[in-house]
Amino acid sequence: MRFSKQREMILEFIINTDNHHTAEDIYASLKKDHPELSLGTVYRNLGKLAEIGAIRKVSLPNEIDRFDKNLEPHGHLICSSCGKIVDINLKNIHGYLEGIEKDDDVLIHSANVTFHGLCSHCKK
Repeated sequence: MRFSKQREMILEFIINTDNHHTAEDIYASLKKDHPELSLGTVYRNLGKLAEIGAIRKVSLPNEIDRFDKNLEPHGHLICSSCGKIVDINLKNIHGYLEGIEKDDDVLIHSANVTFHGLCSHCKK
């Protein structure tokens, strides 16, 4: 698939940051240097990038959707102090899910694991 200038710009922004940005965050950051950019364009391109698997859409209960460059299986921690969302390494998640499938006779297509607590900065 050929990427438009806007899609490349949005993907590059996500890849070059470590945060889990909302569409509004991305729009505000890129609008400064690209006044022709619209919020609708950002939303459409984020949806397409998530659909093709270039980024991950992170939907958390009672939160605005965010977008993540990390495509590896992982969980998220939402810091109860600063609100930051942090990637959490889930070693052997596949083995755990396989155990659930076997024990409960189900087939799991996807899983989202969210923790609530303090990020390393707020923990100090």
